[in-house]
Amino acid sequence: MTLPISQVNLAAQCQPPLNTYTISVRGKPDHQSVMKFLRQNFGSVPLKQVESVFGFVERSTLYGGRFYLMRQLSDRDVGQLRDNGLGLRIPLTNHFVTKAEFDDNRALLAKYHHSRNSIICTNDDLAYWIKQEFPDYDIEASVIKNLTKAVQIEEALALYDTVVLPMVLNDDDELLTHLKQKDRIRLFANAGCAYTCPAKICYKSISKFNKGEGGEFKCSQDLKAREMQGMIDFDIARLSGLGFHKFKLLRARAGQQTGY
Repeated sequence: MTLPISQVNLAAQCQPPLNTYTISVRGKPDHQSVMKFLRQNFGSVPLKQVESVFGFVERSTLYGGRFYLMRQLSDRDVGQLRDNGLGLRIPLTNHFVTKAEFDDNRALLAKYHHSRNSIICTNDDLAYWIKQEFPDYDIEASVIKNLTKAVQIEEALALYDTVVLPMVLNDDDELLTHLKQKDRIRLFANAGCAYTCPAKICYKSISKFNKGEGGEFKCSQDLKAREMQGMIDFDIARLSGLGFHKFKLLRARAGQQTGY
């Protein structure tokens, strides 16, 4: 028996939104293609649920969060993402940005400027400049902004297209339940050392290091404490039940230490 088209449409409307994931390629071997990397490390995630992939492209002083040691996504990788309908997300999450640095990075921003692609930002000035000059990018507020209150999240959504919430907020059902615009909020699907970090001082120290002027890595936990935390998987069904369907997915380091 074939359902009338009206009933088919109604059934489609009643289906819950599909959970989608943005996936980290940190730790991808230089010789390995991005699609092979996804199959080997995230094979349990259907490709139709992979919204995008994030990692370093060409060298830039605007990277933050992790040390820039080498390119993680080649031009070939970027082409494979495009051919498979996947977005590229560039983590320009440095705390410290000048207008001159933005000017110096125009060529990089122009090269990847496409409606399927995104820029992740910590610095509000950088987010504003990119939105003004490169409007096809989605601009996402990085977890590094550490937005922990509803009013902060709402204020950020006035500038950013989407916002990533700190891992610890996955445990705060009361806050999550009452947040508005849940379709513009991204939660972590799993977590590494940032989940239990008491201070998050590493981010600013890495921001300075990525300027190419040296610097010192700083961490509020000793190495043993970071290793013992391991990786933590969150209950995606519970978070989806609260109305969230955008997730960020990391890969564990060898030995299930803190993630990439």
